[in-house]
Amino acid sequence: MNRREFSAALLATAAASASAQHLSAAGRIGLPEFFVPDTDAGSITDVEGIAVGHYTDPRRPTGVTALIFDKGATAGVDVRGSAPGTSETDLLNPVHSNHEIHGITLAGGSGFGLVSAAGVVRYLEEKGIGVHFGGYLIPIVPSAIIFDLPVGDGKIRPDIESGYQAAKAATTGKVQEGNVGVGAGATVGKAFGFNRATKTGVGTASLHVGDTGVVVAAIVAVNALGDVINPKTGKIIAGARGDEPKTFIDTDAKIRAGYGVLEPAKSLSNTTIGVVATNAALDKTQLTKVAQMSHDGLARTISPIHTNYDGDTLFAVATGRFSKKVDHGAIGTIAADVLAIAVLRAVTQATSIAGLPSYRDIFGDQNL
Repeated sequence: MNRREFSAALLATAAASASAQHLSAAGRIGLPEFFVPDTDAGSITDVEGIAVGHYTDPRRPTGVTALIFDKGATAGVDVRGSAPGTSETDLLNPVHSNHEIHGITLAGGSGFGLVSAAGVVRYLEEKGIGVHFGGYLIPIVPSAIIFDLPVGDGKIRPDIESGYQAAKAATTGKVQEGNVGVGAGATVGKAFGFNRATKTGVGTASLHVGDTGVVVAAIVAVNALGDVINPKTGKIIAGARGDEPKTFIDTDAKIRAGYGVLEPAKSLSNTTIGVVATNAALDKTQLTKVAQMSHDGLARTISPIHTNYDGDTLFAVATGRFSKKVDHGAIGTIAADVLAIAVLRAVTQATSIAGLPSYRDIFGDQNL
């Protein structure tokens, strides 16, 4: 029995146990069937105090997604990939003095795209949102980028105006998913060359935790070196495509057989970035732990993950609109589950572009 078969067996056992406990069809997570493309799994804007806007560059597939916290929010961050592109993440270290952020920018364009955060800062200053210091109003906007330069003309990248327009478009309504904003140029499965990749995008999901009043949600741009796997079935649903239609190479299996062990993989165009959020009141230390735990959601759905060719970065945010004390370890556990669903939403909601088919083109509405 190989590792994937063993994992599938364990998942089958877990699913049977969940059924016995009368949980929903999505197993122990208790959310809708996340692998059915047209099923609504909620949105990160279900967390009160968060607005989200996208800007998608019409000249090529790239863009910016801006999260706006009009009353401020507390945040932590955890970077697991070895090739990150980030800004203002040091401020989120629990030992540093700043305790409030006002936005987060997720952008394409690799390092060039980090400048888009300045557009979000400009928008927030215009709206009077920021921290008062030294007689000035200063918006605090951490950011992270994905490497999407091989998709179309790589000389076209998100800029300050892109960030401004994403922030200007931010609403508390349902967040658009797929080939929009930071997800416009996102792809997965690039260990065997970009020509075998699958198109992905941005996805979001949320969970109202029982009758507690607590909400946990996530948004993610999936742009990994590895393959995306449905953790309920163990099947690859997006990744490095094989020579035959509707087949995948299985990056994990090839690595175990020796591929990339003695020489590096062929593509460096990767990184999965996102945000998990809650309406609970948590401090930076607690949110740093939530960010760490939420990476388990990536590990359940993307393999390999956190490689030296990925810059995987997750922010954890608390708006504090729910005032009762909560256990941050429980929030981290739920965040990992919700993030896993958001990853699969990023796959199932994407559409193909020239030379890069999506899940919908490969499988249609087939239940995987």
